[in-house]
Amino acid sequence: METAFVTGGTGFVGASVVRVLLEKGLRVRALARKGSNRKNLEGLGVDIVEGDLTVPASIKAACKGVRYVFHVAADYRIWVRDPQTMRDANIEGTRNVLEAAAAAGAERIVHCSSVAAIKVPRDRTPVDETSEYKDESEIVSLYKQTKWLSEKVAVSLAKAGAPVVIVNPAAPIGPYDIKPTPTGRIVVDFLSGRIPSYIDTGLNVVHVRDVAEGHWLAALKGRIGERYILGGENLTFKQMLDLLAQETGMPAPWFKAPFPLALAFAAADTAIARIRGTEPMAPLDAVKMARHFMFYDSAKAARELSLPRTPAREALRDAAEWFLRNGYVKNEAKVRRALETIAARRASATAPTAAAAA
Repeated sequence: METAFVTGGTGFVGASVVRVLLEKGLRVRALARKGSNRKNLEGLGVDIVEGDLTVPASIKAACKGVRYVFHVAADYRIWVRDPQTMRDANIEGTRNVLEAAAAAGAERIVHCSSVAAIKVPRDRTPVDETSEYKDESEIVSLYKQTKWLSEKVAVSLAKAGAPVVIVNPAAPIGPYDIKPTPTGRIVVDFLSGRIPSYIDTGLNVVHVRDVAEGHWLAALKGRIGERYILGGENLTFKQMLDLLAQETGMPAPWFKAPFPLALAFAAADTAIARIRGTEPMAPLDAVKMARHFMFYDSAKAARELSLPRTPAREALRDAAEWFLRNGYVKNEAKVRRALETIAARRASATAPTAAAAA
């Protein structure tokens, strides 16, 4: 049986990558830090290897004898107290994994980058893989800078002969988002009634299952040294919230906050959080990033990899249901009503298919 090694398998995207690989009949070896939350891998029959991205010896041991390596692990936060921890994990951790995989003779190495490494559009026109930042100074937020720099590591190793293929997920939505990620937190905050207004921005919403499938397809079909945007639907933030409202029966915010007001609130919130040692509710970098419509074109992945495309509505529905069932919303009556609405919407969505099959 062929073996695949996955970093980040205990996390959001990685958990779905692990499931896809198991479905394809592979044996999966997953890296996990000592004492980390392994709930996402419970009952899957995965071989757990304890180690850390920043400890090269543990990575080298995990890569021995594997055919495929999927480097999915990353520190995905918009705000961090110690920037060096993110740089170590995202940049040096990537170098450690890809070098170890190449040295071990892996047939294909898939590096999970992000659309954060692709220059954002100036307007609402979606950009593709050819959109490039000139240097780090153009990039807003530490997270995006580290993803851009880690992708540079992957490209350099591919040019040196390592069989590296790069995938750039957009904004994944779906189950197993245990932290949750900044994108998943939007869904949780909506379900909890903590989004009283919205700002005029946009993002590309993709089902995490499609992202995971895209990783496997990249290993099979991806060209070495190339990058592929794994995207779904481009939605304004208001459209995203309206879809959540339709799927859950919860109200969507109607007030559009002026950008200067949102920026001022985020600056104050971030400053207070830093003093208190807590995480800000609205990180300043997140609001700065929202100045741009983060719309992307995944035609290349559809054409070369046959990337599937699940409707954003379904991705948001699946995410909302998972968060509700796993205790991320504390109001029991609200949870019950939302789950009933989701069940009704799901039944309505599948009814035509069932009728056609009959």
